[in-house]
Amino acid sequence: MVQDNRKSVIEALLLASEKPLPIELIRNALDNLDLALTRSLIEELKLEYEETNRGMRIVEIAGGFQMITAPGFAPFLKKLFKSRNAERLSKPALETLAIIAYKQPLTRGEIELLRNVNVDGVMKNLLDKNLIRICGRKKAAGRPYVYGTTRIFLEHFGLKSLEDLPKIEDFSKLAEEKEVQREQTTVVQITEGLNETEKTAQ
Repeated sequence: MVQDNRKSVIEALLLASEKPLPIELIRNALDNLDLALTRSLIEELKLEYEETNRGMRIVEIAGGFQMITAPGFAPFLKKLFKSRNAERLSKPALETLAIIAYKQPLTRGEIELLRNVNVDGVMKNLLDKNLIRICGRKKAAGRPYVYGTTRIFLEHFGLKSLEDLPKIEDFSKLAEEKEVQREQTTVVQITEGLNETEKTAQ
């Protein structure tokens, strides 16, 4: 295969694939091209898209490579697809999914203990969407199923692996910052209220 065509072939493969494409499949399409060279060509193509500010980007997600629209152009895409109703996860589903993502593998009972509510409906919904899976049984009374996230979960949230999940410490820090901001806003509102009271009294 002519070397100049390799990046074009990779581009065509990524464009045609609806799912993240594992590098092994890309290599096979390129007549078993060397792994390091294949990755190098992908990285070159990825850099070209970024440097020329193209509308597409190449990202590594869920064990493969995928072509996506550049995040910076999201407002224009929203205008184009404003009539399309994107299926969103409910707050209970997101909470349950977050618990599974960070604590997996764990049982339905352990999830309910952490959420303090019944999760039967939510769990069925997440299983139906292939965001979670049964990944074994716990060595405990009744041998309950344990659950974990799937590759679809990584794809849905644009994660390369579970290691890309935000650290729990970051959430705590963010919560603290928001609490400080809330307190500061309250102080400002009280001060403004006192000032208005003083003006009225005068």
